Amino acid sequence: MLKGDKIYLRRVETYDATTILFWENNTHNWRVSNTEIPFSLHEIEAFIDNAQAYRSTGQLRLMIVDNASNKSVGCLDFFEMNFKELRAGVGILINDTADRGKGFAKESLGLAEDYVKKVFNFRQLFCNIQADNTESIALFEKLGYQKQGIKKDWYKVDGAYIDEYFYQKRFELNEE
Repeated sequence: MLKGDKIYLRRVETYDATTILFWENNTHNWRVSNTEIPFSLHEIEAFIDNAQAYRSTGQLRLMIVDNASNKSVGCLDFFEMNFKELRAGVGILINDTADRGKGFAKESLGLAEDYVKKVFNFRQLFCNIQADNTESIALFEKLGYQKQGIKKDWYKVDGAYIDEYFYQKRFELNEE
C-alpha cells in the first residue's frame, strides 16, 4: 500500500469487481476510456485475476482510497508498461464528480510516480489527454508533464472531431 495524506493506493482485489464494473460501465467515463460496449462481471473478474501479471500484460491498476472514509474514489492505471525502455503510460479516474477537486488525483499521481521510479527504475511516464479535458490538462501540467505532440482530429465526439494531446514527464534518476 502507498499512503499519502488524503489517500492511499492499493492493488485491485476481488471484492473490487462490482465497483470497477460500475465505473467501467458508466457511459460518462467511456469517452476517456475509449469504451464502446459494457463490460461483463466475468470480464472484470478475469481482469482482476490477471492483475498480478503486470509484466506480461503491461498494465497495473491501483485503487485510490480516501483515507478519511476508506472509500474507493477512483483508480490509477499504468499501461503500456515497458520494462526494457523503463516507461509507462498513466491514466487516472476519480469516478464521482463530488470527489473531484479534492486533491485525490494529484496526490495519487505523486505517489505513483515515486513508486515507479523506486521500484521499477522507470525514467518516464506519459499520458494521452483529449484536448477539451481542461481539468486533466491542468493537473498533468501542474505536475510537470510537458505537451510533446498533438494527434489531430483523433476522436469523434457528438459529430465533431477533437484532438488528443500527448504529455510526457521524464525523471532525473540518481544512478549509483
